[in-house]
Amino acid sequence: MTKFVCNLCGAPNRLPPGPIDREAPSCGGCGSNVRVRGLLQALSRELFGLNLALPDFPRVHSLRGLGCSDAAPYAGRLRDKFDYRNTFYDREPRLDLTAIPPTEFGLYDFVLASEVFEHVPPPVEAVFAQVCRLLKPNGLLVLTVPYSLDPVTVEHFPQLNQFGLAHVGGQTVLVNRTADGHLEATGELVFHVGCTGPAAEMRLFSESGLRASLQAAGFPDVRFYIDDYPPFGIVRAENWSLPLVARRGPFALDAEAAREVVEQWRDAHYELKRLGKTIWHRVGRKLFRTGRKLGVLPVPPPPENLPQ
Repeated sequence: MTKFVCNLCGAPNRLPPGPIDREAPSCGGCGSNVRVRGLLQALSRELFGLNLALPDFPRVHSLRGLGCSDAAPYAGRLRDKFDYRNTFYDREPRLDLTAIPPTEFGLYDFVLASEVFEHVPPPVEAVFAQVCRLLKPNGLLVLTVPYSLDPVTVEHFPQLNQFGLAHVGGQTVLVNRTADGHLEATGELVFHVGCTGPAAEMRLFSESGLRASLQAAGFPDVRFYIDDYPPFGIVRAENWSLPLVARRGPFALDAEAAREVVEQWRDAHYELKRLGKTIWHRVGRKLFRTGRKLGVLPVPPPPENLPQ
C-alpha cells in the first residue's frame, strides 16, 4: 500500500500503489482528489517555497487572497490562514469575472480558481486580463482547467454575444444572438458539475493555447506543475490538465508578511523550550532512560568510524 498525508486536511491515507485519477476522491478524511491537492501544493510552493500541508501553513493575515468558487473544505481553512475571501458567480459574495469592479483592482496577492475558466464567455483573454488587474504587481494566479495536448484551444461558441439556455424537446440548447443580429441554437452541450451546480463548457483549452492566452493577458511567467509529489498523494494518471501558476512578477513576502512568519517561528521556538522545562517532559525523559536500563527500549549502537 502507498501511504500519504492529505495536504488539505492532514489525514493519513493508504492506497494501492499506482497513479490516481484526477477527479476521484482519494482522501479518507476530507474526500479530496488529486486536482485539489495539486492546486494547494502549487499555492504552498509559490507562497512559501515549501511543500506544506494546509493545516501547517503559517497564519499570514497581511497576505490577501481571492477565491473563485473555491470548494468549502479548503476555503474555510484558507480563511483561517490569510485575509481571504471566496466569491461566486451565482450567489453572494458575488464576483463576475467578466465585469470586475475597478475598486477590486490591485488588492490581491493571489487568486485561486479551480475549473472556472473553461466556463466563462469568450474571449477568455479578456477575462484573464481582468483577473490580472485584481493582483498586486507581484501577485499570482493559481488555477486548474481541463486542457488537451492538441495544438490549439477549441472555442465551442466563438460568436457568443447575447445568449441563454433553453429546454426544447427534452434537450438543453444554447440560444445566441450574434453581434450582427442572427439567432443560432446549439445542442449537445457539455456540462461540468461543481460546487455551484452544472455549468456549460465554453471551450477546451490546449496546453499551448492556455499559456498563450495567459501571456497575452499580462502574465509573462506561466509555469505548469508537472511533477508528482507522492507524500501528498499527488500521483497523476494523466500528463495533461495539471495545475499551473501565472505570475505578474516574482512573488516575495512583503515586510509585514515576513514579520508575521518570523513571529510565529519565534513563538513556536519558545514554546518548545518551555515544554522542555515542564515536569511532564522531565518525567518522560526519566521513563525513557529507565526503559533502556530495563531492556524495554533498545540502546542505539555506538557511532562508527570514531577515533579510538
